[in-house]
Amino acid sequence: MKNIILVLKGFFMGIANVIPGVSGGTIAIILGIYEEFIGAISNIFKSFKKNFLYLLPIAIGMGLAIVTTSKVVGYSYDHFPLPTILFFVGLVFGGIPMLLKNVKGKKESKNVSNYIIAALTFALVIFMATYKLIFSMNGEVSFESMDILGYILLFVVGIIAAATMVVPGVSGSLVLMILGYYYPIINTINSVLKNDIFHNLIVLGIFGVGVVVGILSISKLLEYLFKKYKIKTYFGVLGFVFASIIAIPLSACIELDCITIDALQVVMGILLLAIGTIISYKLGEK
Repeated sequence: MKNIILVLKGFFMGIANVIPGVSGGTIAIILGIYEEFIGAISNIFKSFKKNFLYLLPIAIGMGLAIVTTSKVVGYSYDHFPLPTILFFVGLVFGGIPMLLKNVKGKKESKNVSNYIIAALTFALVIFMATYKLIFSMNGEVSFESMDILGYILLFVVGIIAAATMVVPGVSGSLVLMILGYYYPIINTINSVLKNDIFHNLIVLGIFGVGVVVGILSISKLLEYLFKKYKIKTYFGVLGFVFASIIAIPLSACIELDCITIDALQVVMGILLLAIGTIISYKLGEK
């Protein structure tokens, strides 16, 4: 049963990493597996069997989500943006009570520096969400004809994307969009077995290796912060999470030229907001 729950949590993390503006790290936090997840990655070679068996169902869930839902989520995001966005806002919102338990009643929580850290992380996420609009970065790359430099750059982008995927509140997909790699990667995933299979596998393989290197690198830093500065780190996470509630619809508005709202989308949105909130609250308890 525990492994099934981990697969399900990984599935939601995977979906989150597909949607621009939504952070897989935030979803892991609100589902109550973030510290253990980061610790298992950071120490994967120390207790390999134990950590591997913990990470495997999460990885399976994430992989299944990315492969099976990228088209569905993309379609929903394009045709029903408000309900899709509000579902993820609900996932974030439902996890806030669990997060607050980590700092509530703690003596160190009254330190002013904690609130400064939260304000800074809040501002960082809002800046990331508006960066594309401010600097009008709409250029995309092409995987059609790549040279050695292109593959090296793809590897580096994988590292950057991975780092942002596991940092709570920072959307890896949004960073990929800013860099111009989001749609090329999604299109390659969707068409991996349709044409030029070998080339697609090479592209995804190099990107995937970069992702693994990035996750292993950033997890060490995050584990250290949680061990040495747990309360301060959680305040930083709270800044990320509260900002995500604004950043998710803001990012979508920028990407979709703002959202056309009709009565059906409003009703569906309210329903999915409630469903997302309940799901994250219940999963966070398990």
